[in-house]
Amino acid sequence: MTAGMTPDLSLYLVTDPHLLRGRNLIDTCEAAVAGGVTLVQLRDKTAEARDLLEMARGLTARLAPHGVPVIVNDRVDVAAAAGCGCHLGQRDVPLAAARAILGPDAVIGVSVSTVAQAREAAAATYLAPSPVFATTTRSSSADPLGISGLKAIVQATDHPVVAIGGISLDNAEAIGRTGAAGLATITALMRTPDIGAAAGALRRAFAAGRARRA
Repeated sequence: MTAGMTPDLSLYLVTDPHLLRGRNLIDTCEAAVAGGVTLVQLRDKTAEARDLLEMARGLTARLAPHGVPVIVNDRVDVAAAAGCGCHLGQRDVPLAAARAILGPDAVIGVSVSTVAQAREAAAATYLAPSPVFATTTRSSSADPLGISGLKAIVQATDHPVVAIGGISLDNAEAIGRTGAAGLATITALMRTPDIGAAAGALRRAFAAGRARRA
């Protein structure tokens, strides 16, 4: 049973402060939303809790008029204080504890790398199989799932699934054909000089794959 109201996962931006290159985080995210991003995950592994909370509140205030939610990576405490959802890895606060803190309506995503992990995450709002392809951005001990591994998880759960890890314009259409609810990326958007145009291209490619789903 999926918990929390599921947002539009079609194109999910994960932020990285090291890829901003002097750009303002909130302005950059808003430009991505204008291009087609439907959800933003605030991810900053080095920020102090107070600074992360300020960023979460500022980003939420800017994106709320666009109807785009913000979720916080890892930090359930910051997510609770900011009134945001949260994304959890397998080594983070257990899903049941996060759900107890954030409440039944909060958006909580969980990274998974196996069908067994997907089946265990019953209280999640969505699942994020990772890594689908090889990536240097997110550390993981798991081997890349590939399209077949992603499809196996999609077929094994009733939860919406968002693919992450090595996502690019070259594979966005293939991901759409698996039945995934969306794709998430850091570098395919954050490293581009025109994040709005890159978002639009990814969104169209993914939608084309969804339309061709067998």
